[in-house]
Amino acid sequence: MARCIMVQGTMSGAGKSLLAAALCRIFHQDGWRAAPFKGQNMALNSYITRDGLEMGRAQVVQAQAAGIEPDVRMNPVLLKPSSDTGSQLIVMGEIRGQYEAASYFRMKKSLIPEVLEAYESLASEYDIIVIEGAGSPAEINLRDGDSFVNMGLAELVNAPVLLVGDIDRGGVFAQLYGTAALLEPQERERIAGLVINKFRGDPALLEPGLAMLEEKTGIPVLGVVPYTRADIDDEDSLSPRLGKTQVRRPIDIAVIRLPRISNFTDFSPLESHSALGVRYVDSAAVLGTPDLIILPGTKSTMDDLLWLRQSGLEAAVLKLAAGGVAVLGVCGGYQMLGQILSDPEDVERGGNLRGMGLLPCETVFSPQKTRTRVTAAVTAEPFAGAELEGYEIHMGLTRRTGGTPFCRLADGQEDGAAAENVFGTYLHGLFDSGALTERLAAWLLGRRGLSSEQALVESRRDYQERQYDLLADTVRSSLDMAAVYAAMDRYVQNTTGGPSS
Repeated sequence: MARCIMVQGTMSGAGKSLLAAALCRIFHQDGWRAAPFKGQNMALNSYITRDGLEMGRAQVVQAQAAGIEPDVRMNPVLLKPSSDTGSQLIVMGEIRGQYEAASYFRMKKSLIPEVLEAYESLASEYDIIVIEGAGSPAEINLRDGDSFVNMGLAELVNAPVLLVGDIDRGGVFAQLYGTAALLEPQERERIAGLVINKFRGDPALLEPGLAMLEEKTGIPVLGVVPYTRADIDDEDSLSPRLGKTQVRRPIDIAVIRLPRISNFTDFSPLESHSALGVRYVDSAAVLGTPDLIILPGTKSTMDDLLWLRQSGLEAAVLKLAAGGVAVLGVCGGYQMLGQILSDPEDVERGGNLRGMGLLPCETVFSPQKTRTRVTAAVTAEPFAGAELEGYEIHMGLTRRTGGTPFCRLADGQEDGAAAENVFGTYLHGLFDSGALTERLAAWLLGRRGLSSEQALVESRRDYQERQYDLLADTVRSSLDMAAVYAAMDRYVQNTTGGPSS
């Protein structure tokens, strides 16, 4: 059976996902076969595996850092919020239904066998499993339902725990001490070490606080991890990249920050291009006159279209598009750009809704979710010939009634639509290969009368590999890895519920 280590945090956004990714990379560099695992993930950024199953992107990033193919077993339960109180439940990559929070809380223990089966299957194939928790283990109102999330999962698989606090947001000593204090004694015993994350400055200044923290908790501090500049795809709407409102580069790209924005990682490759400035906009007042407007994916297309309409952003986008500004819609954003959205089976909100009317297409929602990986070639000018590799995740189908398709899939089917300066496609990951990024940059620069000489566009995969190494180097230099290995060894030697003496 594989050794394991679990990363838990004092709060959402403490850096669990990145630390888990760093550990996956470090173990990979050290010659071990490592795999990530998260029993339950709640996020709108998802991914389609090669066998057509859906999982959270955080475990995709961690799998890539470990040098392995993403596998749905790494994230057996995924919750995709569709409202303030409800989520779509996905189990082992398949939709299991729509649940309000209270009803899911009541039934989640029934999922334990499937979660454990996924974990044990991975553990039989890999040397080390890096487990990520969710939120905080000290949410005492949710403790009874912690079946496979934080300490509940740690107990099920007998995992030692690293508890991570975020010093960048302040109060890190209170975060760590308070979290440990609220845990049951047997849960505290599982914490192999405390980690302070996102530190800026001289770690020596923290030494008195670290000593007091160790004294009060009885738990060693295993590292102070500096704020890293590694560019790693983010998990959800807590991402700091969504706060970028100004970027000073030759080309201005405005991504509309929809209330239920999903898969905004599609645009990470654009951010790494030296000529392209990507910012996120949630009001007409700050939209300005960008070179390109992007309508991203969303978990609730119709509700977000209504928000776009009510906020005044729709009118602003329509005016700019009429003036020649380029507009791109991806997945839900593509659906919004059409003539009409119909929901006869109440998949979203029911009824019909007028689209933005910028593309000649119509969407009909249905309960069946399209989940597939594809390769394609862009057919729409001025990007014709760009080779794409991406994936589709959407409810319903869109029929083009005019214009031209955006691209042609390898099986001959057409996808998306294009009409003059407006483009739409269902394909997530469309910029990952670099081919479309390069042509888009050249076209936008040319429209501004700027030099369109070909810059070397690094493939997304090569760029990610460099970032994973940078992340791993930062964490390895600041975390006591000998103590991490020792903690895993102590627990694997005693599989009955705790460390060996």
